[in-house]
Amino acid sequence: MLIKQLPNCITVIRIIGTVLLFFIPPLSIPFYVIYSICGISDVADGFIARKMKTTSSFGAKLDSIADLLFYAVMLYRIFPVLWKKLPGWIWYVVAGILILRFCSYLVAALKYKRFASLHTYLNKLTGFMIFSVPYLLDLPVIVAFCIGVCVVAAIASGEELFLHLSSKEYDPTQKTLLCRMQTKKT
Repeated sequence: MLIKQLPNCITVIRIIGTVLLFFIPPLSIPFYVIYSICGISDVADGFIARKMKTTSSFGAKLDSIADLLFYAVMLYRIFPVLWKKLPGWIWYVVAGILILRFCSYLVAALKYKRFASLHTYLNKLTGFMIFSVPYLLDLPVIVAFCIGVCVVAAIASGEELFLHLSSKEYDPTQKTLLCRMQTKKT
C-alpha cells in the first residue's frame, strides 16, 4: 500500500521543501539544497507514478497544488532578486508571454469547460529553464539566458494556444504540435 503512495509522498516532500524555502534566505547554500530537492522531486513523482502505473487524479491534483505553491514561493523569494538583475524591458516581454499563456488557459476553459494545461515538450523545456535561473543568477550570462527563456516560453505558450484552438476536445497527451502535424499527414 505504501509503495502505491510513493509518488504522492514525494510530492508531499516538495510541498514541505517549498514551505521551508519561504523561510530560508534566497541563494544561500541551504536554499539551493532544498530548491534542488524540490526540483528533483517534481520530476521524480510523475516519473515514478507512470512507471509504477499508480497515476491518479488525486496525485495529479496534489502535484498541481505543489507546483502552484512552489511558483508562489519562488515569485516571492526570487522575483525581487531578478527585478534588480534584469533590464527593465525584459519585464514587458514577460508580461506579453503571461498574456499569451493566459489566453491559452482562457481558450481551454471556454472550449473544454475546465482548466487545461498541456505538458508539451516546449512547456517542459520552459519549466526546466525557469527552474535553472536561480543557479545562474550570479553569472554574467544571466540576461542572455533569461532572453532565451523568454523566447522558448513565448513559443511554448503560442504552441499550446494553437493546440487548444485547433483541437476538438481536450487531449492532455499532446506533446508537441509537430507530432500532431505528422499524424494528420499520414
